[in-house]
Amino acid sequence: MAKLYAGLAVAAVAALIGWTGYTIYAGRPTDAFAQCRGGTVGGGDIGGPFTLVDTTGATVTDKDVITKPSLVYFGYTFCPDVCPLDNARNAEAVDLLADRGLETIPVFISIDPERDTPQVMRDFAENMHPAMIALTGSADQVRAASAAYRTYYKKQESGDEYYLMDHSTFTYLVLPEVGFVDFFRRETTPAEIADRVACFAAAK
Repeated sequence: MAKLYAGLAVAAVAALIGWTGYTIYAGRPTDAFAQCRGGTVGGGDIGGPFTLVDTTGATVTDKDVITKPSLVYFGYTFCPDVCPLDNARNAEAVDLLADRGLETIPVFISIDPERDTPQVMRDFAENMHPAMIALTGSADQVRAASAAYRTYYKKQESGDEYYLMDHSTFTYLVLPEVGFVDFFRRETTPAEIADRVACFAAAK
């Protein structure tokens, strides 16, 4: 009977490990990136596969894009203030990381495919950072990518071509072979982003 109880206990611990995604040691969860994380996002898994269109008009997937630590941001080029400022902040963080010898990719995904053609995205990226990867796609492709990252966006109906888009403003840190690991709010500075990305790179 004791062996039976012992076996059930082992099975229960194994199930718990599988459910939490953590490794249990001495009763405490361990996480290789625990010292690097700045917060948590509710609502389940973040990130995942996507298929979009790059600035040359070619179809690409997440495997083509996330080849190095990447700062992924969802926005649109007609955005009057938030998107340019957030992308400029991310670009500055990429440069700070380059000074440390760490290559990071700024990724900008449009939530406004109606206006953000590959050419428009190319112009935006060239003005923002030489390493930026700018992606658009069909309405369905953009919707699927947004759903994978659990972002929010909604078109403000203005009746003309000058409409604005409501959207969430997180920047996501995504590592190749690992996936989403953390996010940055608008108030996070370039230096803080660089420090946290460097921490993840060292812990990987």
